[in-house]
Amino acid sequence: MKVCFSILGEPQGKGRPRFVRNSTYVRTYTPEKTATYENLVKLEYERQCGGARFRDDECVELIINAFYGIPKSTSKRKRELMLGEAIRPIKKPDVDNVTKIIADSLNDIAYKDDAQIVDSTVRKFYSDMPRVQVIIQTARNSVHDGKNCDGSDCEKEFCGTEDSCE
Repeated sequence: MKVCFSILGEPQGKGRPRFVRNSTYVRTYTPEKTATYENLVKLEYERQCGGARFRDDECVELIINAFYGIPKSTSKRKRELMLGEAIRPIKKPDVDNVTKIIADSLNDIAYKDDAQIVDSTVRKFYSDMPRVQVIIQTARNSVHDGKNCDGSDCEKEFCGTEDSCE
């Protein structure tokens, strides 16, 4: 199985948990910006992919393409280099935090737990349209065998628009 979807807007990373000390205990909470973005990821997945869900025992591959907006102050020459991928974003959020917020958001929605993810790829680019494109597919045993982790042949199924997978 293979599903694709996009989240429009500037890529965001998972924020660190916050702690508040009350008189007798410490309470932990997720920052509001992180919780809002996690909900956006869930909503976009449900909207674009419906109820598609990987089996609980299925190995999953996660591919994330994060497209960052080009600053308005960028020169025309540098802008062309950014759009041509000669210059790539070396800025926050880090790829591990982008992966974490996407993977955690899809727990119990696209798959039972993000522990099912056995392969992961994250790429950062510049674009006129900031967004995050996510592809989730059944993982293969190896690069060359064309089989899923359970030994079955790979299926070719998509949800969302084909444009979201490009």
